[in-house]
Amino acid sequence: MYSSVDTIWVLLGAALVFFMQAGFAMVETGFTRAKNAGNIIMKNLMDFACGSLIFWILGFGLMFAGSGKFIGGFDFFIQGDYGVAGGYPSWAFVIFQTVFCATAATIVSGAMAERTKFKSYLAYSIVISAVIYPISGHWIWGGGWLSQLGFIDFAGSTAVHMVGGVAALVGAKILGPRIGKIDKDGNVKAIPGHNITLGALGVFILWFCWFGFNGCSTVSMTGDESIVLAGSVFVTTNIAAAAATVTTMIFTWVKYKKPDVSMTLNGSLAGLVAITAGCAVVNPVGACIIGIVAGIAVVVAIEFIDQKLKIDDPVGAIGVHGVCGALGTILTGVFAVDGGLVYGGGFTLFGVQCLGVVAVITWVVVTTTVLFKVIDATLGLRVTEEEEVVGLDKLEHGLSSAYADFAKASTVKKLKTAQEKVSVDRAVPVQLVSNNRDSSVAAADIKLTNI
Repeated sequence: MYSSVDTIWVLLGAALVFFMQAGFAMVETGFTRAKNAGNIIMKNLMDFACGSLIFWILGFGLMFAGSGKFIGGFDFFIQGDYGVAGGYPSWAFVIFQTVFCATAATIVSGAMAERTKFKSYLAYSIVISAVIYPISGHWIWGGGWLSQLGFIDFAGSTAVHMVGGVAALVGAKILGPRIGKIDKDGNVKAIPGHNITLGALGVFILWFCWFGFNGCSTVSMTGDESIVLAGSVFVTTNIAAAAATVTTMIFTWVKYKKPDVSMTLNGSLAGLVAITAGCAVVNPVGACIIGIVAGIAVVVAIEFIDQKLKIDDPVGAIGVHGVCGALGTILTGVFAVDGGLVYGGGFTLFGVQCLGVVAVITWVVVTTTVLFKVIDATLGLRVTEEEEVVGLDKLEHGLSSAYADFAKASTVKKLKTAQEKVSVDRAVPVQLVSNNRDSSVAAADIKLTNI
């Protein structure tokens, strides 16, 4: 027997986390150029679709089909039963875990946007969903060695976001910057996104869906303890996001003399990412401090990655997900009410959190470096210069424009060639009014007839 309320809660969470794909798509599209909007949408769509299939075929088993320290097992096409008696059935758990896997895969899309071959991106997406994410996920959530040490990552600051952020770092580094990002003197130039409103819509969608990402990770609403925990998670999630947003706004206001819009939007996401690990084990004060730290860290990280490392990340995914995912996981060891450093728990939990972060970073760096190098040597990772300049929508997908009704006339109507051009008197016909021209009045006997 299963609990209807627990099952509904898990399925609601799955639906909300799935809708995060729309949020990521809007953020990435808005923060990049219009000529690549269709390509961004296709990548966000297909990494979920391909990831769902390969996670069903292989990835889920590697993550949950066994209790080994380093790997789960093999359960092709998910034949086993992973439900919880008195809780939720197996397939509810499967779809819940599937949408989390897809979230990790889609993070990389933004950092590698506007210059990656579509087929190469699909190959990456399949491999991370099949092997890279499931194995490190098993360490944390599947009974692996980190979970046995007491590592805390309640909803995926490390398991989901840092994995995606580190993969994004490796991919963007190997791929290189977009044309025009770095001038001949080595100066880094800004390449503004085409629609900040669309990006803001994506952030609102993600903030909304994060209540499912974190809150529904309780996977139960049976009994007072579960009910109270779910409410607490909703509150800590919101407080961290709000604190990070306000902090980033103030920080950029002081730093740039103006409150930066796009950076503040990323500040919201930074707070959400950072609190995801500890949302169930910190109190509102701890959540607020984590949000404040993340709100400052995301600005510093994005600038450092862009200006110093000269790694081109069009949407700031590395700073938001990689840096703040790691930071939030480590700060959980500081602010966890039970065992946290500031609550007298000593360095045990803090040390485990640091160890887990380092281990997962190492795993992702090694595996994704090999993956991207192999893809580059076989399929090729980067589009041609012509494809990048013209836009991936047109040359990768045959899409003239994602905004066809707003296109300039020159993009939808063929310009006349030199042979097709006509003389002025034919292009603008005139008619003689009379033969008695008064020379004192300019063009007194002529009128235009066919404008």
